[in-house]
Amino acid sequence: MSDQKPASVLVFDVNETLLDITTLTPLFGRVFGDEAVLREWFAQLVLYSQALTLSQRYLPFGELGIGTLKMLADIHQVTLDESDIDELKSRMANMPAHPDVAPALERLTQAGFRLVTLTNSPAGASPTPLEKAGISDSFEQHFSVDTVKQFKPAPDTYRYVADQLGIELEDICMVACHVWDTIGAQAAGCKGALVTRPHNAVLPASNVPVPDYVADELMALAEQIIAANAA
Repeated sequence: MSDQKPASVLVFDVNETLLDITTLTPLFGRVFGDEAVLREWFAQLVLYSQALTLSQRYLPFGELGIGTLKMLADIHQVTLDESDIDELKSRMANMPAHPDVAPALERLTQAGFRLVTLTNSPAGASPTPLEKAGISDSFEQHFSVDTVKQFKPAPDTYRYVADQLGIELEDICMVACHVWDTIGAQAAGCKGALVTRPHNAVLPASNVPVPDYVADELMALAEQIIAANAA
């Protein structure tokens, strides 16, 4: 944990950090015969979102998710029906919040932190996935990279949030379960808080910033942030 003064604004990643993507596993089990392909799909989705940003190209995250699903169908030589694509859209729009999310958000709000979200997914019509999950009102504002047409961890995505809130990057702590997100945020000048949900961990390598806060559960991470602020 860093001994620096903690940030006053907590910016939360959405997919997998707040919302449980494992509810997509039945689709991958049925189509590919292996629910573990969910992780392959999500990793490829993140990889190609970043490849597009580096190549100065963009398309909405949902469209890229469908394209990635089709790509994996070709790789695994399985037949993909239109109904499978419809199911992916439906499941992505109805992911529940992890059980530790609502209590942690309430605890942080009571402690005086400002809470917002920043997601790679585009803003959608109401009810949004966060509204359906029952946690949307816990946040002051919701931001999407769709506005800047770059995916996280591009620096402009974090700068956009700071500019919109009228704060400095050092006032922000990025809360995510993906270390690539905390790396990007810290490189931009924010702090980073990593919740190590299954399949996620700190990257132990030279010149890779260690997150300021690390815990395997969101309430424990919240308590670390609150304790640092009190100190």
